[in-house]
Amino acid sequence: MKQSNATQRVVVEGTAAPRISSASDVHAAYIGLDVHKASISVAIAEAGRQTPEFRGEIPNEPQAIDTLVRQLSERFTGQPLLFSYEAGPCGYGVYHQVQASGHDCEVVAPTLIPQRSGDRIKTDRRDAKMLARLSRSGELTPVWVPTPEQEAIRDLTRAREDMKAGELRARQRLNAFLLRHRKVYPGKSKWGPAHFRWLETVRFETPVQQIVLQEYIEAMREAQCRVAGLEKQMAAVLPIWSLAPVVEAIQAMRGVSLITAMTVLAELGDISRFDSPRQLMAYLGLVPSEHSSGGSRRQGGITKTGNGHVRRVLVEAAWSYRYPARKTRIIQRRAEKTSPAVQVIAWEAQKRLCGRYRRLAATGKVKQQVTTAVARELAGFLWAIACEAMGKPHASRAVA
Repeated sequence: MKQSNATQRVVVEGTAAPRISSASDVHAAYIGLDVHKASISVAIAEAGRQTPEFRGEIPNEPQAIDTLVRQLSERFTGQPLLFSYEAGPCGYGVYHQVQASGHDCEVVAPTLIPQRSGDRIKTDRRDAKMLARLSRSGELTPVWVPTPEQEAIRDLTRAREDMKAGELRARQRLNAFLLRHRKVYPGKSKWGPAHFRWLETVRFETPVQQIVLQEYIEAMREAQCRVAGLEKQMAAVLPIWSLAPVVEAIQAMRGVSLITAMTVLAELGDISRFDSPRQLMAYLGLVPSEHSSGGSRRQGGITKTGNGHVRRVLVEAAWSYRYPARKTRIIQRRAEKTSPAVQVIAWEAQKRLCGRYRRLAATGKVKQQVTTAVARELAGFLWAIACEAMGKPHASRAVA
């Protein structure tokens, strides 16, 4: 679905960044920054139709950026300026520094920058001038910039995700080593106490292989300890987080535990900032792609745009709706910590999503497609609960 540029700005930018309402906002000049680890290429596009001016390179250091902002402020006699640079590994330090100086700044989505077909030359100079020119014409889409508090929680949840990936790799290496030597666990469930007791009984003919086995086991246990430690830290930091009430509220949903809830809100912030659940679904890339022309209309797989971390945890949560709707002991205990209105939304969501899974599965669709469809609607119900927790209206707008 094609949205207007102004709508895209509101959806992607969110509440932490100052709102740049439309391309018609007046700035004296538009500054394009091609930011790298050690340097920043600077280009200036003044209001009007003049060709952007390349100003040169400066070191990527706070003092150099302050000097640049001061010189441009003097050049344009204190009028508002708009700085733009691409989101990337250098983070949001430049953004916060420019914002503190009193000027506007936007961090733009690299994948949504218009590209000219046939353009095969890419340099820092051309990139900076392109950013300045597109910023002046209002063709850039800013991303949502987290606050320092939000960024710290995001770093924590992503570190836990990285450690979990390391744990899974350690398990795979241990499994592969045992399988190569035909050491197969006879039980049903691995990685529990019984499995670890069995690993203690495994013997190899050579001492070297016995040492290799023990090293693999220790590596896996160390990875498990790292994951457990970060999960404890997530639980410890939750009470002092500004979005803690929303985290508690969305845990009333089936399949949404503390890890999932904190991951969603750490990546997206206050999801009630979206105007509708459909905008949230589109932002997460959970809506079908489309290629229509004339009288033909063809839809494909989901777009997979937006935040992949959130899309992954929502799809994982959606698998729990393949079972019949019921309030288990764990779900009920989590729901009791929320308001009656949130509990009503969560129960209605569970009945709808469980029924939708059964109906789609009965048509013969692939389970992964069914789960993705359920995840799309799950995002809408999370939006409704977030609005309820933040005291914002939502009943008049359809959830799905």
